[in-house]
Amino acid sequence: MVAVQQTLAAPAVPANRLERQLKPLLGPKDAVIVTAPDGRILAAVHADTPLVPASILKLLTSLAAIRHLGADFRFPTEFYARGKDNLVIKGYGDPLLLSENLAGIARQLAGSLTSVGALVLDDSYFAYPIEIPGRGRSTNPYDAPNGALCVNFNTVYFQQQNGRFVSAEPQTPLLPYLLSQIKASGLKEGRITMADDHEEGLRYAGELFAYFFRQAGLPVQGPITFAKTFPTQDRLVYRYLSERPLTEAVANLLAYSNNFIANQLLLAMGAKAHGAPATVEKGLRVLREFYENDLGLKTGYIDEGSGLSRRNRVTARAMLHILTQFAPHYELMRREGRQWYKTGTLSDVHTRAGYLDAADGGRFTFVVMRNASGKTTDGVMRLLERELK
Repeated sequence: MVAVQQTLAAPAVPANRLERQLKPLLGPKDAVIVTAPDGRILAAVHADTPLVPASILKLLTSLAAIRHLGADFRFPTEFYARGKDNLVIKGYGDPLLLSENLAGIARQLAGSLTSVGALVLDDSYFAYPIEIPGRGRSTNPYDAPNGALCVNFNTVYFQQQNGRFVSAEPQTPLLPYLLSQIKASGLKEGRITMADDHEEGLRYAGELFAYFFRQAGLPVQGPITFAKTFPTQDRLVYRYLSERPLTEAVANLLAYSNNFIANQLLLAMGAKAHGAPATVEKGLRVLREFYENDLGLKTGYIDEGSGLSRRNRVTARAMLHILTQFAPHYELMRREGRQWYKTGTLSDVHTRAGYLDAADGGRFTFVVMRNASGKTTDGVMRLLERELK
């Protein structure tokens, strides 16, 4: 994606009271744009300067996913019988496959199967390695690796009780083999991700499935292995569809600024548009074409879908256009008082974008981007809250 000149019209608006109040708060690496409920631009400062958006870029990814996958789209997970009693599980990237879903799946399968021999895991719908620009290799949840068959966002939530580690979630067991990773984290409680190895996350999913199968009276007799599904020899016995539609995945993505969900959606879009296996390159092709062709935005650079990369560049005016298109889905965003918003934070980067309820029932739209060291969006937002009634 090549950065070129912005083509959206930039109306010439005389400096007004709000703009005069904003300018002293902003440096050359900061930008603000605000519109009235009727779309009139109330203030625009450095609105056409490409800046690092951080996690407000997730609004673009969310909008593209809703348009390309569909608001009611539900991720599948398939279960195949192989041979006498082996069970193959094939994942398609469900970002909201959680412990409580595994328990329900196990009860469903226990009604048609009596036992499981080997448990075979197939995550070939995604191609590996998955290299997300900007993603680190830490055990922090924001660095969770992606995969086609993942459970609990590829994370483990734990705490200490009476000197021993236990699960911090009543619905999720703490698998013994994870204790070495938990101890290595140096934390007494918290959430950590799997090691930066998709097979480790795949094993975690398999161990959790085996646990819930046993709980449902469906013992797993054989080993957990990794292999592809073979349509000519495997028989589909159950096709699980996510209990939550795409819009709920987007709501979780925006509420918790979940990088894992953002990039699962990016990969899923790529596979739908350009075929399996899913790759970052295919997903980026979809996202960039949506940005340029569907939204008509020409300035900037999209490096990935979560906002982790500092190579991402978006103007405040482009973000405003994204928000305008996202407006029918505004209730998927976090709410605080009059604000419906998404924030973004990297070192020396603080951004906020969203809507501000007006007294007449309409909504102001705002984008605040600060790329200056030591600056936050707080002062600007206090001004906007005070002035935009």
